[in-house]
Amino acid sequence: MAGHERIDLGKHGEELAEERLRALGYQIVARNVRSRFGELDLVAIDHGCYVFVEVRTRRSRQMAPEESITPTKRRRLAALAMRYLQNERRESSEWRVDVVVIELDHQGNVLRYEHLVNAVEE
Repeated sequence: MAGHERIDLGKHGEELAEERLRALGYQIVARNVRSRFGELDLVAIDHGCYVFVEVRTRRSRQMAPEESITPTKRRRLAALAMRYLQNERRESSEWRVDVVVIELDHQGNVLRYEHLVNAVEE
């Protein structure tokens, strides 16, 4: 059950992030882009710039969601972003990786929502 709850929590967080990003004018072009190297939660375009969004959703306050993004995870996200652009024939496009951090209480109410722009360096 715990694994199923985590998937639901992650999906809920991605939906919240997508809703807020759209409200900011981002165009969402893909969700949950999977490859053998990993997954991109959201792919958006912001003023012509491809934005690869990692959504971190947590219920617990034991660890801040952004703390779970290790240097290895950062490198993987950048590699996934570059591979996506290659597959789309957009290698020369401007791009960045953002992180959306969401903390929820046990009723599912948002305690914290933070959008970290350009959170992962190439």
